[in-house]
Amino acid sequence: MEAKLSNPAPLGLMGFGMTTVLLNLHNAGFFPVSAMILAMGIFYGGIAQVIAGILEFKKGNTFGTTAFTSYGLFWITLVALWIFPEFGWAKGGATEVAFMGWYLFLWGVFTFFMWLGTLNKNKVLQFIFLSLWILFFLLAIRDWTGSALIGTIAGWEGIVCGASAIYLAMAEVLNETRGKVILPIG
Repeated sequence: MEAKLSNPAPLGLMGFGMTTVLLNLHNAGFFPVSAMILAMGIFYGGIAQVIAGILEFKKGNTFGTTAFTSYGLFWITLVALWIFPEFGWAKGGATEVAFMGWYLFLWGVFTFFMWLGTLNKNKVLQFIFLSLWILFFLLAIRDWTGSALIGTIAGWEGIVCGASAIYLAMAEVLNETRGKVILPIG
């Protein structure tokens, strides 16, 4: 008899959701980028999602493996783009704003295709990927145009995106542990 594996998705969703909310509080103009955002990006948004992706691999879930591993590595590369130039390890990075727009745009393209992969899954997951796709394109447009207004709108939109991931993580935990629907996911 094969042992039942736990669901790694709530770990990945919380890592993504909490880190996304914190970064987008910055994008919305509330706080500057700080060690808190960088640490969350490396450890909870980054490493925890990579771990969740590896665990999804063990469960045979290609979508979960691709999503969690990719977005975990997104957070790690984003932090690297911010800090490598500070340490003199590379030039440019996040300081090359227009080029950063292309980085975000490509993540938006990836996310669009991942969103297509959610169309046979629950409504909350569909919303997370749709709102993340929109977020990446808004951030790319912000970087290409220099529009502070678009950056603020992206920040608010990102807060909603991250909060929806937190909701889904807690719905999966509570619904499983209670054995009934506590938080609906559609």
